[in-house]
Amino acid sequence: MSGVVERMKGRLNYARCCAVVLATTLLFLSACAGPPDAIIGVEDPSVSLASQSKIKSRDVYILTTRAVSDNPALLFSGERGMGLGLAKVRVTIPPNHKIGHIERAGTLPPDPRKSFTIIDPEVFPTEASFVSDLHREIQSHPVTDRDLLLFVHGFNTTLTDAIVRTAQFAHDMNFSGIPVVFSWASKGNLLDYVYDLNSTLVARDRLVEGANLLERASPSGFDVVAHSMGNFLTMEAIRQAAMQRKFNTTRKIKTVILASPDIDVDVFETQIKALPRSQRKFYVLIAKNDKALGFSKKIAGGVSRVGDAEADQLAKLGVTVVDLTQIQDTSSLNHTKFAEAPEVVKLIGHQLSKGNSLETRNEEPGVARGVVQSIANIPVSVSGNGHLIVLP
Repeated sequence: MSGVVERMKGRLNYARCCAVVLATTLLFLSACAGPPDAIIGVEDPSVSLASQSKIKSRDVYILTTRAVSDNPALLFSGERGMGLGLAKVRVTIPPNHKIGHIERAGTLPPDPRKSFTIIDPEVFPTEASFVSDLHREIQSHPVTDRDLLLFVHGFNTTLTDAIVRTAQFAHDMNFSGIPVVFSWASKGNLLDYVYDLNSTLVARDRLVEGANLLERASPSGFDVVAHSMGNFLTMEAIRQAAMQRKFNTTRKIKTVILASPDIDVDVFETQIKALPRSQRKFYVLIAKNDKALGFSKKIAGGVSRVGDAEADQLAKLGVTVVDLTQIQDTSSLNHTKFAEAPEVVKLIGHQLSKGNSLETRNEEPGVARGVVQSIANIPVSVSGNGHLIVLP
C-alpha cells in the first residue's frame, strides 16, 4: 500500500512540475511581446516621406481568409472570415535596412527612417476592382518585369508580420515584379498551433480561388514561395488542383519553393504523388538544425517534418532538396533561412531574375549541377534524382 501512495505522490509532484513549467512559459511569452502589429496606415506626422529620398517602398497586394478587424490599423484579424479578402498596401523600407533583417518599430508611430512601415491601405470591394488594379500595376512594369511573387506565410504570423516579410523578401532579393501575400487566418500566437493548422485547411479553396484571380490580371508568370505551415496549405491546394487536372495548365507557374516545410513527411508523400513526376519541379529548403520544426515533430508524435527530413528520402519523390543546415540566419531557431540568410536570399533572387529555376547548368565532372556554387561560395547540399550531392 505504501508503494502505491508513493507512486501517487510522485505523479502529483510531476503534475505540479508540469504546471509550473507551463505557467512559467506563459509568463515568459507574455513578457516577451513583440513589436506592435497595429501599424497599418499609421504614419509619423513629423516625417515627410516626400522629403526622404533614401526611403524605398514597395506595393504589396493581399489575398486573405482573415476576418476584417475592428481596428483599422490591423486591417484584418486572426479570426477566420467568409470568402476572400482583397487589399493592397505600400511598405516602406528604411535606409538603414540590412539584408535578412526586418527593422520593426518598438513604439508608435513607426519612424520610416528607422523601421518598416505599412501605409496607404486599400481594401477592394469586389474581385473585379482588385483584378483591374493589379492588371494596371502589371502593365506599368517593363515587359520583362511582369511576374508575380506569391508568398504564403507560416504558423504564428499576423497580417502585419506577413506583409513586412513579403516586402523584405522581395526587396532583399531584388525582385523586379509585384509581390503578393496570401495571408490565411493565423492567430499569431505560439499556443494556437492547432487553430492555425485548421485555418490552413479552411483556406485551401481560397488559395486556389486567389491564384485564379491573379491569373486574370495577366501576369507573365508566377513564382511561389511558401514558408513553414504555409507549405501544408500550398501543397494541399496544389494537390486539390492536380486531382482536378487544373494545376498549372497555363504553365505560368515558374518556380515553387517550399521553405522549411512544416508538413508530416508521410502526408507530403501523399500530396506530391497526386502530381506526375514531370510536374514535381519543386525546391525544398531544409535544415537539420531547425528548432521550430523540432518542436512540431514532438507534438506530432515524433514524425519528421519535411523541413528536417532526410534529403535523399525527399529526393526520391522527385523534388530537388537544398540542405541549408550549415547556413546561419539572423534567427536563433534556424527556421527562416530563406529570407534571413543574406546568401540564400541573394541566391533565390539571382536565379528567379533569370526566369529559370534554382539550378544552373554545370558541365564540370564531379561538380553538382545546380545551385549555389556558381553564384556564391556557401556550404549547401543539393539532392536530386534520388541521390545526394554535397557541394564543397
